[in-house]
Amino acid sequence: MIVDENRTQAKTMNFNQAEFVTSAATLSACPVGSIAEVAFAGRSNAGKSSAINTITGQNRLARISKTPGRTQLINFFSLGDNKHLVDLPGYGFAKVPLSVRDKWQQELEKYLRKRDVLTGLILLSDIRHPLKEFDRMMIEWAVQSGLPLHILLTKADKLTRGAAKNTLLSVQQEVKSLDNVSAQLFSSLKNSGIEEARAKLTQWLTVADPNENSEQEQKQKVDEA
Repeated sequence: MIVDENRTQAKTMNFNQAEFVTSAATLSACPVGSIAEVAFAGRSNAGKSSAINTITGQNRLARISKTPGRTQLINFFSLGDNKHLVDLPGYGFAKVPLSVRDKWQQELEKYLRKRDVLTGLILLSDIRHPLKEFDRMMIEWAVQSGLPLHILLTKADKLTRGAAKNTLLSVQQEVKSLDNVSAQLFSSLKNSGIEEARAKLTQWLTVADPNENSEQEQKQKVDEA
């Protein structure tokens, strides 16, 4: 099979073209026609919106609130070709009535369990307080569901390089026996870890592309003819 270098380069995702599409309060309100989504999850103070903004190179794409837990909707950002980054509601510090929070969590769980086009989960965890109860719950759910999960240890700039590296090694050691779970350092302030995160997102968003698979099959048939 002959590899078309120009076509391979064209597959590289342009995260800078990301744009807001819609916010969904329920699973039924999520975009129709999406073929691949990667969701970002984490505690409300883990730097989730900042990470999305840094990865896409857009400072105001995902709203950054001074009140953790304020965002209670599932937010979709298009990367083109019916592929999306998804900003899930933060967990842990929402100052909302208990009944509202329960409803919010129910819809979040429905999205995670029933959204067939979800191809990967980015879990953001503050490097100073890594793998809290919610983080471990998300990891366990992803493993049981067979969904790839990648941990961004955010705010890595808050620790010395040596301390940050030691924390990363500790987290990697803890998850090394789990299938499809990985981790990296990330800092929105220092713009570090961006390319590694983008590479993981690209891998997940292209692996399930039916158009891509069809094109590859047609290309192979032509080459073999």
